[in-house]
Amino acid sequence: MKKQISVEEAVAKVKDGMTIMVGGFLANGTPNKILDALSKANVKNLTVIANDAAFSNKGVGQLFINKQVKKYIASHIGSNELIQEQLNNKEIEVELVPQGTLAERIRCGGCGLGGVLTQTGMGTIIADGKQVVNVDGKDYLLEKPLRADIAFVGASKGDKDGNLVYFGTSQNFNPWMAMAADTVIAGVDNLVEVGEIAPEQVHTPAILVDYIVC
Repeated sequence: MKKQISVEEAVAKVKDGMTIMVGGFLANGTPNKILDALSKANVKNLTVIANDAAFSNKGVGQLFINKQVKKYIASHIGSNELIQEQLNNKEIEVELVPQGTLAERIRCGGCGLGGVLTQTGMGTIIADGKQVVNVDGKDYLLEKPLRADIAFVGASKGDKDGNLVYFGTSQNFNPWMAMAADTVIAGVDNLVEVGEIAPEQVHTPAILVDYIVC
């Protein structure tokens, strides 16, 4: 199966009301060409899972320009004034999750686990409404898995089968998100022939990747 598709074809796979994951940290490791196009598409009521809200003019942050997001799950939103304004105006629901907990929830979603037990957030508003599990006399919050309909990940290099490599800090959330969605679409900066990436260099294997945009 040929995995390479256009930006337009990738964006067309996103439908109203879907849950999407977007890799990256302040747009580093984000498939920015795809997000540029998605921000101009006629799609709305999205639930978005990302580490942060990037910037109002770059990456996943552009989805707030036309108010395409109904719920945002992230570890921080302080770099984007648009989501802050929409939150203050009660136009969007925001779930703030400690960064390590967010990564673990996504990992659990990709690995088929029922959740992760953590003491992070105990005694704070993070714990409100969550199940507490006692293990050997210590209380832990049960943080449940996160999954998405579509994950958009940004790879530094990939081959035509979909084997992906993330350079440096662009690894961030991308490897876990590529395991935690029904459909995985990778934005690839440098597309090479199959066999040009050594097996031990692969961060995300081709079996997890459905489509490639370059």
